Amino acid sequence: MRSEIGLIGLGVMGQGLAVNMAIHGHRVSVFNPTPELFDEFMRGRAALYPSIEGAADIRQLVDSLECPRRIMLMIKSGPPVDSVISELVDFLSPGDIIIDAGNSHFKDTIRRTRELAARGLLYLGIGISGGEEGALHGPSIMAGGSEAAWRSVENILSDIAAKAGGTVQCSGYLGPDGSGHFAKMVHNGIEYASMQLVAETYHMMRCFLRMNPEEISDVFRIWNTRRLQSYLIEITSSILAHSDGSTGKPIVDMIKDAAQQKGTGMWSVFAALELGVPVPTIAAAVEARNMSALKEQRERASGILAGPGLSSPVSVAEASRKGQMIEEIEDALYASLVCAYAQGFALLCAASIAYGWNLDSGQIASLWTGGCIIRAAFLNQIREAFDRNRGLCNLLLDEFFAGEVASCQDGWRSTVAAAANGGLPAPAMASALSYYDSYRLQVLPANLIQAQRDYFGAHTYERIDADGAFHTHWPTGRERPAG
Repeated sequence: MRSEIGLIGLGVMGQGLAVNMAIHGHRVSVFNPTPELFDEFMRGRAALYPSIEGAADIRQLVDSLECPRRIMLMIKSGPPVDSVISELVDFLSPGDIIIDAGNSHFKDTIRRTRELAARGLLYLGIGISGGEEGALHGPSIMAGGSEAAWRSVENILSDIAAKAGGTVQCSGYLGPDGSGHFAKMVHNGIEYASMQLVAETYHMMRCFLRMNPEEISDVFRIWNTRRLQSYLIEITSSILAHSDGSTGKPIVDMIKDAAQQKGTGMWSVFAALELGVPVPTIAAAVEARNMSALKEQRERASGILAGPGLSSPVSVAEASRKGQMIEEIEDALYASLVCAYAQGFALLCAASIAYGWNLDSGQIASLWTGGCIIRAAFLNQIREAFDRNRGLCNLLLDEFFAGEVASCQDGWRSTVAAAANGGLPAPAMASALSYYDSYRLQVLPANLIQAQRDYFGAHTYERIDADGAFHTHWPTGRERPAG
């Protein structure tokens, strides 16, 4: 009996997906370019599932599949994907389907969709989030590309996807060409921002409130039962409670403070710049990782650059004030996270218009309620906000979230101010507050910037009392309509 689907790439995610498919009763053929990894998988995990069949090469994998052939790629993005596709197409027939389930750039997916369509082949670019655990037990799946291709594989992908609350299907078709990979890219941008905000929150409690990791773990555990309930809050509590086996110290204290990245957060920032969408909290998170990587420079700078010091604003005797500060920090984290999600959804909205994808933001919020890294309780409220108003351009304009953020303002501002006064960096949290303030103000100082541009470059400006473009002869103060 032929397999229903083929899978190329047996890294951690690929292996998890293959086993997940087998658990759900699907027959899958697998191949990996590295023989050692392939042999290890086939002799190990795959041996437990007769419905997983190994292929010695790409041609054998293709020949093992029922028609139309459906082949999923779980390989490194960029040239490796193009290389495998170029080898695959020689063995495929019109109507066959290629599914790129890696973290490909959405513009590559747009190009590949067009190129393969010219050969009669169907292409899907799907974003998969959930890491190793999600791949095996149920990820969030965001599909874009050929709708006919989606209909052909929908039953398989729906079976293996997460079910939030046991009922909400966390897989779906979003729109044409690169829309699925764009949604995954934005997901990762929000992930970067969320992780940085959580890290800044931990840092404040550690440095200002003199709390140890176990105490902070208890705070995060409590927060995870309330409005901040989310996967990242949950695992942070677990991390902070974990001790290092060799030293007995908190494991977090034994980990070098230099964060790595694979580039999807940076892609989100680049896409936002191209589309003219402000995403300062996502950008701040990317830059914070860049700064953390300068470990040796920071060590030298710590002995040269002066600061106010990190003296605790709360003495041990002021237990009531400590409790109040924890509440203020909770408000600051919640409001900042809302702003980070608002920036991500604003980016999705702009891309939907620019690329003609007709994305459903409520659907995307629903897909993110289970399986993925940024799953959070308030995604249900986000879905409801977009269900109430399909034309909502920014989450902060929704009545519920406007009220939520407004109620957090005092604690949010106090927390950001305390960080600045205490010399503690909080780039993501401060950027989120500035984003909120910039968005809520009717008048910004951009009028001065326009005047400066006109002064040195004759770029013209618009007036508030007349239509058209104007230019001022600045030395004399005369002004006249441009042109």
